[in-house]
Amino acid sequence: MIFNKLVLAIGLVLALEGCIIALAPTYLEKILKVLLKSTVENRRIIGLFGLAIGTFLIWISEKIM
Repeated sequence: MIFNKLVLAIGLVLALEGCIIALAPTYLEKILKVLLKSTVENRRIIGLFGLAIGTFLIWISEKIM
């Protein structure tokens, strides 16, 4: 059961990233340039924020199901 959810999560992440790259490659380049200009601390905060939102969404989905 856990392995199925892990595979599902990885698949969803890859599908989302693939959509972003396919539909808006120039916008992705702009985002990456902004990230390269930011400090390591800011990138870490952005990553932690994304991690927190993702964890919250997983928790919510578990509560609903």
